[in-house]
Amino acid sequence: MSRGAVRVLRLGPLPYAEALRVQERCVGAARASSCRGAEPRPHLPPAAESVVLSEPAGPVYAWGLRGAPAAELAARLREKGAGLAAVRRGGHVTFHGPGQLLAFPVLDLRRRRLGLRGYVGSLAEVGVRLCRRLGLPAARALPPPLTGVWLGDGKVGAIGVHCGHYITSHGLALKYCCTDLAWFEHIVPCGLEGKGVTSLSASWPPRPRRRNVLEPFLDCFQEVFDCALVFSEEPRTRRAPGAGGAAGGVPAASWGLGGGERRIPTGLPRALVLGQEAWLLGLLDGPKCCGGCPTPAL
Repeated sequence: MSRGAVRVLRLGPLPYAEALRVQERCVGAARASSCRGAEPRPHLPPAAESVVLSEPAGPVYAWGLRGAPAAELAARLREKGAGLAAVRRGGHVTFHGPGQLLAFPVLDLRRRRLGLRGYVGSLAEVGVRLCRRLGLPAARALPPPLTGVWLGDGKVGAIGVHCGHYITSHGLALKYCCTDLAWFEHIVPCGLEGKGVTSLSASWPPRPRRRNVLEPFLDCFQEVFDCALVFSEEPRTRRAPGAGGAAGGVPAASWGLGGGERRIPTGLPRALVLGQEAWLLGLLDGPKCCGGCPTPAL
């Protein structure tokens, strides 16, 4: 039996910081809907779970709770034209850039009765299933400290997550198409000395396009997390209410697989599909959690 609907927000290529901003709004919506003391919000579906998909529009190095680059290295990375971002997730420094699929699931682990280690394992399983579905049977997931998706001796999918009040953020970075792997030569990716990185395009002769990877990725995500994925037509980018100038806008997510396609699972209440744009605009207002929820331990 499906564990409920998960909305797919396909942002397309955009700056890494903007994808993080949309993700944080999703986290706020999920916390507001899961908290017992939260004010009811009719525009939010039950659990308000989502998965934010994007491709970084430019090069950026990001790190989590550990592994911040030293000042000298940070200066060199900036000189090469890369952005730097400290984010709230586990893991060391890694690179994000064009040709990567970033998947940020915003899920309620308490409702799914899933521990954090099990959740990380499920993310790796999504990546492994995707690789195998694309004809790469050697793909495998490795345990800590090698957490991720591997093809041979190269990591093709990096995993770094955060979980607060049972709501997840960040997730999986999959190098799928012509990612410039030279950017990884300037760091120790994920803090793993002597380990390499690779991409799907380096291992899969047909050069994968975004759509070739996105649809099977979502199929694998749906299988592993036992959920119904909800799509709608893709609204154009909108400014968040009260955002002000052009630089202050938050892009409203593009929805679906392109071309206005919908995939509505049989039996899903139509109310969850109608009015998704209103739900998104409410999400961009930034609903807050009541703050009274415990955080699960590792």
